[in-house]
Amino acid sequence: MAIPLAEQLRPRTLYEFIGQEELVGKEGILRKVIQSGNIPSMILWGPPGVGKTTLAHIIAGQNSLTFYTLNAVSAGVKDVRKVIESASQYAGNAILFIDEIHRFSKSQQDSLLSAVEKGIVRLIGATTENPSFEVIAPLLSRCQVYVLKPLEEAHLNMLAEKAVKLLSEQHGLPIEIKETEALLHLSGGDARKLYNALELFVEQEKKGAEKLILNNENLSRTIQENLVMYDKKGEKHYDIISAFIKSLRGSDPNAAVYWLARMVEAGEDPKFIARRMLILASEDIGNANPNALLLANTCFDAVSKIGWPESRIILSQTAIYLATSPKSNAAYRAIKSAQSLVKKTGDLPVPLHLRNAPTGLMKDMGYGKNYRYAHDFKGSFTDLEFLPDKISGSTLFEPGNNPREEEMRKSLRNKWKSRYRY
Repeated sequence: MAIPLAEQLRPRTLYEFIGQEELVGKEGILRKVIQSGNIPSMILWGPPGVGKTTLAHIIAGQNSLTFYTLNAVSAGVKDVRKVIESASQYAGNAILFIDEIHRFSKSQQDSLLSAVEKGIVRLIGATTENPSFEVIAPLLSRCQVYVLKPLEEAHLNMLAEKAVKLLSEQHGLPIEIKETEALLHLSGGDARKLYNALELFVEQEKKGAEKLILNNENLSRTIQENLVMYDKKGEKHYDIISAFIKSLRGSDPNAAVYWLARMVEAGEDPKFIARRMLILASEDIGNANPNALLLANTCFDAVSKIGWPESRIILSQTAIYLATSPKSNAAYRAIKSAQSLVKKTGDLPVPLHLRNAPTGLMKDMGYGKNYRYAHDFKGSFTDLEFLPDKISGSTLFEPGNNPREEEMRKSLRNKWKSRYRY
């Protein structure tokens, strides 16, 4: 059986690794940890195809640690205990890598606790899901969490060059990439998808060819004709959840329920679906309908208790409600603008009148002076400056075009007059 291109090109050292500079670049925090040899248990959190498994192998290899691997989809408590028993002979010099650790149940994660706490194994868990939700608190508290990002265009181009060089050598056929837009779009920041696309293109187009020219048109055609082969690792899972969320955002309950049914039939984790709806309820509906967040949160709690098959009804009800709700991304835009302003202006001092004054010295310094308690005034409002002087008047929240937020706009305009642009 042929070794997949992604496996052939898997980096063996940090010097071969491409991307994640904040973690493994020259001054990267994870690079320093790896080079120190003092490897803690850790969770690698990020989208598929960005190097989580590769980093686990590099960590073990560069520190000469015995490497065990389990996939949470197929492994059970017995498998975990078997590995721990075997690892106990290596006096803490063993790594247990668990791919998709978010799919481990609470009891399966509990079975790891003692071995991790005693240092019998150093756990490296890989997950595409937020570990705060998916990893039990006692285990999470014993792990460092490192966040990996989707690969950028420059990284993907470097990987494509390596892949084309190897494929050219293996097939004895010159290969040239004329256009990269389709390749980059199909990969979506995922190295494995990029390798799959290139490998499939060469396999399908090499017969009788003296030279292969890859462009947007022929690559897209090849992938479309061989979608199942391209998606052999199951990345379609992410395409379907994307279609589901975009249908909710686009206010199409019919499409939303269709994509939901696709996930139900595939046996997708109901909490994964509910969590995505919970995010959407705030990001895309927000204060246009605050009840959306409440219902989405209730949905998450309910499916966590119930599971399949009944959860499909709760998910369907919630999906239809979210799809038919008025939409606003004003809260999302507000925090994004605020973060951008913070990065631009730095740590501006808190105005003196807003500071707490628990001591006499602080009062003498002017802390809390001229602060006006809102409830002492008509309508529980007083025109006070709440921002640092340097950014006074910065309008970060822009109400959306829906009845509820239009009311917010009128109220803010009434209160703040010309200070903010309402």
